[in-house]
Amino acid sequence: MSLADFRITRFQFARDRVIGDSQVRADDANVAALELVSSSGAVGLGFVQTLFSALPDQAEIERIFRAEVWPGLVGQTALGLVHRVSRPRGGNQRSASLPFHEALQVALWDLAAKEAGLPLHRMLGATRDRVRAYASGLDFHLDDGAFQALFAHAAASGYRAFKIKVGHADFARDLHRLALLKAVVPAGSQIMADANEAWAAKEALMKITAIRDAGHDLLWVEDPILRHDFAGLRLLRQATPWTQINSGEYLDLSGKRALLAAEGTDLLNVHGQVSDVMRIGWLAAELGVPVSLGNTFLEVGVHMACALPEVEWLEYSFQNFDHLVEQPIEISDGYAIAPDRPGHGLILSETTRATWARPHLLPRDQLGAAPANPRLPL
Repeated sequence: MSLADFRITRFQFARDRVIGDSQVRADDANVAALELVSSSGAVGLGFVQTLFSALPDQAEIERIFRAEVWPGLVGQTALGLVHRVSRPRGGNQRSASLPFHEALQVALWDLAAKEAGLPLHRMLGATRDRVRAYASGLDFHLDDGAFQALFAHAAASGYRAFKIKVGHADFARDLHRLALLKAVVPAGSQIMADANEAWAAKEALMKITAIRDAGHDLLWVEDPILRHDFAGLRLLRQATPWTQINSGEYLDLSGKRALLAAEGTDLLNVHGQVSDVMRIGWLAAELGVPVSLGNTFLEVGVHMACALPEVEWLEYSFQNFDHLVEQPIEISDGYAIAPDRPGHGLILSETTRATWARPHLLPRDQLGAAPANPRLPL
């Protein structure tokens, strides 16, 4: 069954809360659904997302995809494409004009697994169907009241691991937020902190030590310093035996390989590019480095998390995307559960397509109210 057609549906809506970290913030969701249709009629679904600027009109997204991506797909089989290894050279070593990379990998793997009649995690070799999820607030720009309310709700929902954003210019605020978190989650919970590269190496060492001295035990510190400072990351690993350094989020596949070679991380952070994740996960397994799944759109990363060895954690951030699909990934008692449906198990909601599709770019003041998030209290 070869690829015969594609559909793109553009969405633009307000978020139900501001999200962000020490470096960025985002108030809107700018998303396009990419559906790849095979000659059998099966459909593979992926999502294109931009955080900081709106996507162009749907017609322009379609034009760019048809010109830059579709010629390499049409008439090919999804199963062949997901396993293809190529060596980019010269001017061919470039990204598309829009960020199709992750959406394309997810849609192709979804289609390949559907045509094989398997749930994606089983096609990837998984022997389990669930992995522990941690509650991540994307909370840097929330006030203290909203911060505590979010994590109190997460604790009441069964989560026992929580990650907050640190890296404020006033370090006392980081310590204050850790104390606020401790006050609303159960004793003995696992706590992680994410600085999003806010610190320099020596500064990070001093602050990680100060956090420990203030009575806060951290399972890991994520992206404490610049992504390419491999020597600094290795120093932090060696100097902080009481916690783990989690890095790699901002690096591409080649960068992650270099990070592993430099012994610069205790945990390798990966995201939603299925082929890339499985390839670097294989190398991490060879080197004995555990992998953690960071945010993936609609938690599709649960499939890779279940398939790779030594993955203990999947990040969940309470973003209001569930309305986009008929059945979101189930999270119960602190575990994300991979669907036992062919493919990745996510199907674009036709109700949402009819209600929330925005083929043309809208100014922010015309976005209206955010869609309801059923996983957060009203």
